[in-house]
Amino acid sequence: MKILNVVGARPNFVKIAPLLAEMRRYPDIEPWLVHTGQHHDSEMADCFLRDLDIPSPDFILKKPAGGPTAHKDEMTRALRQIMLFRRPDVALVVGDVTSTVAAADLGVPVAHVEAGLRSFDRSMPEEINRIITDSVSSLLFASEPSAVENLAAE
Repeated sequence: MKILNVVGARPNFVKIAPLLAEMRRYPDIEPWLVHTGQHHDSEMADCFLRDLDIPSPDFILKKPAGGPTAHKDEMTRALRQIMLFRRPDVALVVGDVTSTVAAADLGVPVAHVEAGLRSFDRSMPEEINRIITDSVSSLLFASEPSAVENLAAE
């Protein structure tokens, strides 16, 4: 199984580290890591990779100039190119950052870790990202009972 793991912000590295470690234990799983550069600071990213024992990303996207919409559009385009090149079986996303929504637009099944978390504040971009990602994901991994209840209610 080929899994395209997409991270974009520093908290995503903390979430993806144990998942990548587990994936590496199985020879039938081929995990690839994509850092979308949403919160990119090479010194800080390198620190997270080293301290969390995460292999260097297979792909690191450059943050384009422009606002959030331009960044999401560029991430989606770049992720689509990676998907066409690598042909993953699933895209695994964690959290609620723009990278998560960009990966949800790839045309492959999406697995969302932290599905169902809600603040119920739709003025927050992260809340919109959560709702969109959950609605298009094929696999929803909830981290707490209230998240399961939120998903069931939706």
